[in-house]
Amino acid sequence: MKRRAWITLGAVVLGGGGVVTYAVASPSSDHGTEGQAKRPVRVYDLPLKGTASGKRELPRTETKQFSLLGVSWTGATKRLHGTAQVRTRSSETGEWTAWKDLEANVDPLQDPEAGADARGASEPLWVGPSDGVQVQVVHKDGSISSGLPKGLEVNLVDPGVATAAEQKAEPAAYVADVTPTDSASPTDTASPTDTASPTDTASPSESASPSASASASPTATTPTAPASTVPEPPIVSRADWGADESLSPDPSEYNADVKAVFVHHTDGTNDYSCADSAAIVRGIYAYHTQTNGWNDVGYNFLVDKCGTIFEGRKGSVDLPVLGAHTYGWNRESAGIAVLGEYTSTGASTAALTSIARIAAWKLGQYDADPATTVQLKAGATQTNYFGTSFTAGSSYTFNRISGHRDGYNTQCPGGSLYAQLPTIRAWASGPVQGLKVTPLSGAGLSGSTYYTKGAITAKWSTTTPGSLISRFELLVDGKVAATASGTSTSAGATLALGTHTVAVRAVHQSGKTTTTDAMNVVAETTAPTFTTAPKLSLRTGTVNTSAVPVTLGWKATDNAALKSVSLLTPTTATFGPTTTSSSRTAASGTASTWSMTAYDYAGNTRTSSVSFTPVILQETSATKSGSWTARSSTSYLGGKSYSSGSKGASLSWTFTGRSASWVVSRASTSGQAYVYVDGVKVSTVDLKSSTTLYRQAIWTKTWSSSAKHTVKIVVVGTSGRPTITTDGLVYLK
Repeated sequence: MKRRAWITLGAVVLGGGGVVTYAVASPSSDHGTEGQAKRPVRVYDLPLKGTASGKRELPRTETKQFSLLGVSWTGATKRLHGTAQVRTRSSETGEWTAWKDLEANVDPLQDPEAGADARGASEPLWVGPSDGVQVQVVHKDGSISSGLPKGLEVNLVDPGVATAAEQKAEPAAYVADVTPTDSASPTDTASPTDTASPTDTASPSESASPSASASASPTATTPTAPASTVPEPPIVSRADWGADESLSPDPSEYNADVKAVFVHHTDGTNDYSCADSAAIVRGIYAYHTQTNGWNDVGYNFLVDKCGTIFEGRKGSVDLPVLGAHTYGWNRESAGIAVLGEYTSTGASTAALTSIARIAAWKLGQYDADPATTVQLKAGATQTNYFGTSFTAGSSYTFNRISGHRDGYNTQCPGGSLYAQLPTIRAWASGPVQGLKVTPLSGAGLSGSTYYTKGAITAKWSTTTPGSLISRFELLVDGKVAATASGTSTSAGATLALGTHTVAVRAVHQSGKTTTTDAMNVVAETTAPTFTTAPKLSLRTGTVNTSAVPVTLGWKATDNAALKSVSLLTPTTATFGPTTTSSSRTAASGTASTWSMTAYDYAGNTRTSSVSFTPVILQETSATKSGSWTARSSTSYLGGKSYSSGSKGASLSWTFTGRSASWVVSRASTSGQAYVYVDGVKVSTVDLKSSTTLYRQAIWTKTWSSSAKHTVKIVVVGTSGRPTITTDGLVYLK
């Protein structure tokens, strides 16, 4: 039984003769003060009237709350050859929207004998809570009203409050049933319909052509629900989204099977809240049954932008229910509609995932691969969006997952969503797409080989959503070493010592598999070795009382693959595997421990340490011979130095250590000196420099071990520049 509310129209005459039309619907008396009271869906019908300009319209009309609307007309087989536009007023802000076009190029009723109450109608448009409406319908030539169908009216749907979540929500503007008063004349009210809705479904027999009988007819006998090859996704049942089953009293009719799935969009806004999705579905359901005059909602399933799947026509989850969604092709297919409009904006990943899951579920009940094609028998003679002609009774090739426009001349499901259908097919069919493994954790990569001490973790990513993946398997040497759920992104295993291959296999819900290329992994626990332990030697450079230039040297190796060597104390640095020395400075007069750790790619380590003390011997501690002059300056070590131009003058230092450096001042007039070590002349050093330099370690000597040594410097007496200035000796002990 159609349940439509009366809406009483009145008028207020404004100054200057203007008229504001309004509609009043009285609220019930039991509206709660907190949350919202449960209330049923209501549909309100307002007639459109002709104007002198030739269009049909409803002026700005004040109503109580509604959230969905459309335009309908007498005669289900009639087409609206014109443009229907609506404006609505938000009940929350009081603002009027811009004009919005209604989609009037909808699939025709496929059985002209469906019933006297069946009406032609636009697609419904969700506008959110509203309390005012304005409508205009213009013939396609812009003026000739005679070309418009009769009985044009705007149909306002209040989806009511049905679910527990909605009852807890804050109340908005309110609409309830209205009983017409005796003073309301037929011309002032929207006519109620007391007759029962047609018992036929929206597209019961597709008898548009005699040859349509070549297709198998639907049956009212409830078939057995076949098992599917894939898991059933979570689906919000009709009870859970608040379906009023009294609006659809007759049982569903059933096809023999589901050979294909047609994807649709409901048109309208994409700005809805997913908390409103159940109300949107109820609104569409009410519009299809109370305005179109169909037996039930036309789609088998509806999906919102958050990926929530709603059961559409009753029984569609398990059974091949005949829907009313794709003219000429309903008998062998199911229809999935995405809430929103996707002409220029693609559907969300969540929505695409759910479309893939429900399509795979339905097709899997009949062992159909979503990525394949199928022959469908046309139930009507027509042309689709792309200009392909179909003849009723003939068979044509379709993708198992097709768009509405593939079967009928419509833009639905929108160009952007249509372009996403290949992705949906791939996700629904498998195998898993875009499987990539990131570098193994617990292992180091050298070249094309990983090294580990044993425990590894593989991490991966896919472009196929995890809800379509059955599981992941971590393969070691081709055998399953660990499993993880389809939504997991990692798994670990411990490898035995030796050489292995490691790969990740993704198992799609269809059973199809994808395996990554095998990675070579070596498990080993041998630590690196220092074939040359860390050691210090003095080097040339500027000497300060707090810092002495030194060279840190070492050599590390590994049985597998050396990764790096790090200096831990007295400062920090990290070196590559082939580096064996580094120029540093050491604090003079202080013992410093130089600690280094070698790392291999498996994570094995070895640490080696050595301790040295740089000692500065001032020139005053040397044994002198010949003539030397003491000099004072803050530029000298300790503020003093010795200078001599006397040929043969010498200074000697005796110490116990393993490295020594002679410290001097240099200038353009500096001369030369001989250097003797343990009584043997080892070098002639020229102190001349184009720039004046102080505290320069100009000569160094390092031994393999610490021992007692004597270093002696002798003035050469170089012609024209005989003078040298010495600033002491540094040695390591």
